[in-house]
Amino acid sequence: MRGGSSVISEVATWVVVIIVLRWLWNMGIWLWVNPKRLERALKQQGLEANPYRFWVGDSVQMGNMVRQAKSTPLPSHSHDLVPHISPFQHHMVNKYGRNSFMWFGQTPMLILMDPELIKDTLNRHFDFTKCHNFPITEYIAPGVAGYDGEQWAKHRKILHPAFNFDKLKSLIPTFAQSCNEMINKWENMLSSSDGTCEVDVWPWLKDLTKEVISRSAFGSSHEEGRLIFDLLAEQGINVMNNLQKHYIPLYRFLPTKDNNKMKEIERSARTSLEHIINKKEKAMKAGEIRKTDLLGILLESNQREIEEQGNKKNVGLSMDDVIDECKLFYMAGQETTSVLLVWTMMLLSRYPEWQERAREEVLQVFGNQTPHYDAISRLKIVTMILYEVLRLYPPIVWLERYAKKDMKLGKLSIPGGVQLGIPILMMHHDQQFWGDDAKEFKPERFSEGISKASKGSSCSAFFPFGGGSRTCMGQNFALLNAKVALSLILQHFSFELSPSYSQALNIVPTLQPQHGVQVILHKLTSSSS
Repeated sequence: MRGGSSVISEVATWVVVIIVLRWLWNMGIWLWVNPKRLERALKQQGLEANPYRFWVGDSVQMGNMVRQAKSTPLPSHSHDLVPHISPFQHHMVNKYGRNSFMWFGQTPMLILMDPELIKDTLNRHFDFTKCHNFPITEYIAPGVAGYDGEQWAKHRKILHPAFNFDKLKSLIPTFAQSCNEMINKWENMLSSSDGTCEVDVWPWLKDLTKEVISRSAFGSSHEEGRLIFDLLAEQGINVMNNLQKHYIPLYRFLPTKDNNKMKEIERSARTSLEHIINKKEKAMKAGEIRKTDLLGILLESNQREIEEQGNKKNVGLSMDDVIDECKLFYMAGQETTSVLLVWTMMLLSRYPEWQERAREEVLQVFGNQTPHYDAISRLKIVTMILYEVLRLYPPIVWLERYAKKDMKLGKLSIPGGVQLGIPILMMHHDQQFWGDDAKEFKPERFSEGISKASKGSSCSAFFPFGGGSRTCMGQNFALLNAKVALSLILQHFSFELSPSYSQALNIVPTLQPQHGVQVILHKLTSSSS
């Protein structure tokens, strides 16, 4: 018996040794062999980068440069954001040129600086997919924005009715109601002696757009929606604070305080959203509510798809799918609109001649009446201003795609396993495409539309909402909301930057003012308005 036990023990030991050796072999391939293979394939095509560093790649240097950039304030009137917001990418392009790549952990990422290649990448969404190897981003950007292939097509088809122009048109009274409530509060804050007051407009505009998207998305449940969006805002901060750490392989599995907090917020948000969705479905079945909010339209579209497809498998959206799309409403609707409005107010405060031109146009088109859909298309100057704001201060500064298998992109051969980085902010500030005044606020560059605004390429170098068939579905919602809100503000106030304003920015996950935007509001008299 002893001999038998000894043999069993020896076999077990060898099994463990083989398992460990195989694990080490696989880890070695993952963390060294594959990265070095990809590095050779890219460098053979003339692409340059730092040598691959085992396990961490460029993550440590990248994190150090981000922290250093954050500690260095921007000049008060500067729009040169790239060195401050994307310091490592800026450093790499300056060091290695426009054909360069960098290392996110063990994964190389090619920095695309050619509008033609960017357009090709964004159009070929079946070839260059979303980067699903980075799960932390799923906390803040789930839903259709994170899917590929047939799953993306199914979700987009069901979501589309919620964002067509007829539905958006019906939401204008909601936009106006929320904005008028904010304006009334600002008017009550004005000094009785000179009709002015100093306001940090950033928290106000966040609350405004949170109210708008809560009412637009959840209708009668908008108060519950606001609480959920507060959770998602906190989640965005947590994700961006931990972004660099999660490029290090296996870090996301560690039970750190921040990792546990993100999981806790995720559970709370999903539980609350499930409650709202169940309540909405029950009320719709009972015929108690009209399906005019985004969630109601989504649920109606989903039910129609299920009925049309019959008993086929994987038809329609599950509860988890609907929850993820509701989270995306927040990111695509609230975040994008609030940062567009706050940077617009900041820039119009700095350039009063453009503020006055915009106000004259608004008064000519609407007078003192509430903006209405049929005339919004006549806001040419306002549209030029908003485009220029989106160019200088895009809500999302960086997009990523992934090549699952070997692909051709222009003259490049992209090996499977390589990521593609689309540096929106860098492209929007690139003098090669925008001229020597690329870092200046000049809305007139959009006077003939987007297609003729940039130079030096047959493709536009302007894509604040992405591009191709995957252009953000919420862009019309954000622009329409911004036009309504800005028109109402311009009808009631003129504004200038306060001396207390400091130019500091942060990404959480959209490009936001770190210390707010303080302006001095001046109430317009009846004769001036």
